[in-house]
Amino acid sequence: MEDKTCPFKIILGSSSIARRNILAEMGYEFSLMSADIDEKGIRKEKPEELVMALAEAKADSIVSKLQTMNNQDKDEKPTILIAADTVVVYEGVVREKPANEKEAREFIKGYSGGHAATVGSVIVTNLKTGFRKGEWDRVEIYFHEIPDEIIKKLIEEGAVLHVAGGLIIEHPLIMPYVKEVVGTTDSVMGLPKALTEKLIKEAL
Repeated sequence: MEDKTCPFKIILGSSSIARRNILAEMGYEFSLMSADIDEKGIRKEKPEELVMALAEAKADSIVSKLQTMNNQDKDEKPTILIAADTVVVYEGVVREKPANEKEAREFIKGYSGGHAATVGSVIVTNLKTGFRKGEWDRVEIYFHEIPDEIIKKLIEEGAVLHVAGGLIIEHPLIMPYVKEVVGTTDSVMGLPKALTEKLIKEAL
């Protein structure tokens, strides 16, 4: 595999383990920073606009943190900042993280025998040149019937309470009930590889 210990540095502006894993799978080395933003304070009608606005706010928050730290060491290498956001859309309504177990149960019961979509954004900023570009990606997910005991186990285990729409399609309990994914799994998990790669190239 080509060595990507590259002529540039990458900061992943996310605390998501899934995003971290996907970027590592792409062969990049990177450092991590998380954004302090009030996600609930940002509202848009369309899911595509919402995820772009959220990723933009994350990027802005990290840029101002970096300026405060004033670590713009006079490095020859450009630094690329990657920010991303993902929401789940069900019957036209945007779903964020479930508020509680009851809501998570309702969310997952709704997917059973039905379908949902994820809309994810990626915004890449070249901190040296100020170039910034972002795009979004949509994936449709179709489900078989999900038995109540599986939903109960998922809720008890708790991971579904911490993700948009209570949706983790790569979860071993859910995987057997995913009928079809129209799009890429990495996009559902929070970082579409092809789009991220394209934006990094454009930003350099």
